Amino acid sequence: MLVSILHRATGIANAIGGGVLFIWWLVAAASGQAAYETFYGIATSWIGYLVGIGLTYTFFQHMFSGIRHFVLDTGAGYELRTNRTMAIATIVAAAAVTLLFWGAVYARSMH
Repeated sequence: MLVSILHRATGIANAIGGGVLFIWWLVAAASGQAAYETFYGIATSWIGYLVGIGLTYTFFQHMFSGIRHFVLDTGAGYELRTNRTMAIATIVAAAAVTLLFWGAVYARSMH
């Protein structure tokens, strides 16, 4: 049940949060250097990174949950133990891939 609710919530977060940030970025880029510098300053602040990490997690959670639903649509994974394992795996995999992604971003920024 939790993964099903997370799937819906992360889809909404990606659509609204990601959409708002994308539109803000486009408007800032079209509005000139001062507007873009304001966007860039906020995006690279601690709150910007926090939002970025959150949106990255919601993306991967939604993706892994979608893969889980795809497997269920094939008729597999309905056994209680298998279903529970797959549900937990979506949360763990999303967190792990998010950490790997941002670890790579951090490592790249150190060069």
